[in-house]
Amino acid sequence: MKSVFKKAWPYQKEVLDLPVVNLEEAIPFYETILGFRVVLRNLFPYPAAILVRDNIQIGLAENGGDPAQDGCFFEVDNVEWAFAELKSNGLQKENPEFMIQHYQDSFKVFFIVAPDGLCYCLGERQL
Repeated sequence: MKSVFKKAWPYQKEVLDLPVVNLEEAIPFYETILGFRVVLRNLFPYPAAILVRDNIQIGLAENGGDPAQDGCFFEVDNVEWAFAELKSNGLQKENPEFMIQHYQDSFKVFFIVAPDGLCYCLGERQL
């Protein structure tokens, strides 16, 4: 089954300005594994792209930031479907290592790190 990405929250400042070292090398992971599609590219003030999937947008940018210190949280409708989908798309992770984390609400989550170094937490709200 395919999961629905409902919301995105950045770890640092801006979900539309996530830092990558090389935009062209980063994009294939987002398209192939995460299921995003590029809808806009900019060259100024630095190379950047806006990607969309379901109800959310993210932006990747060669903005000089450190990808290892950033990423975002994606709320999904079903975290188990999300992992299965990403795995079927080629994600190289055998075990999701699901855990419960508490933000304002409780979420069942798993983490992945993109080849560009950005860390992502995917989570389903628990009632």
